[in-house]
Amino acid sequence: MTDHTAHSHPEMIALLEGVQDFGNRVFPEKRALFDALAAGQSPHTLLITCADSRVSPTLITQQPPGEMFVLRNIGNIVPAYGEMLGGVSAAVEYAVLALGVKHIVVCGHSDCGAMKAMLDPERNGLQGMPTVASWLRNADTARAVSAALHPDLDGDAAVTALAEQNVLLQLDHLRTHPAVATRLAEGRLMLMGWLYDIATGQVRVFDGETRAPRTIGAAIAGLRDAAER
Repeated sequence: MTDHTAHSHPEMIALLEGVQDFGNRVFPEKRALFDALAAGQSPHTLLITCADSRVSPTLITQQPPGEMFVLRNIGNIVPAYGEMLGGVSAAVEYAVLALGVKHIVVCGHSDCGAMKAMLDPERNGLQGMPTVASWLRNADTARAVSAALHPDLDGDAAVTALAEQNVLLQLDHLRTHPAVATRLAEGRLMLMGWLYDIATGQVRVFDGETRAPRTIGAAIAGLRDAAER
């Protein structure tokens, strides 16, 4: 046992107790679901969101395990194809070609630390995080557009405006990926943007084609109308 394990770690104890409760109570209660999941996965949606600890995709969507292939990173960023090939590009390609997802959602959120760092690098310590700074350059265009459209905004309003433009930019980046572009051309894939407000629990939806913001209710109605045509 190393020295640090002798100290109190209530947070890790809580995590382990949660795992214990899952194994002893939750798993047996949902045994049929997990038996099915053990045989493989077939998620319908790739959800790309921020690594922020306050954003819980399954809680927000109220979906059980197996429905969404979730990709998380700082700032819910998708580098344009060829710019920074790596884990994000591989996950997108795998979700589309191997898993055959029918939808891709990019979900940004309010009070985003990545957006704050882009707006005020010095105050948010970005100069001391060169890797993060390099990663966030994939959102530079969003910052430029947001500044042009909303030159008078500051504080939380500026962060939210940038988060919105960043969601739209990452949807554009997704279209540069060959797997995504192919499925879109075939009519087998839908792109959508979300902006989650942590303080209210509300989500604004951005259509992948028109880029127009809508309420959840309007988005649901639009999808139902399209299905009936």
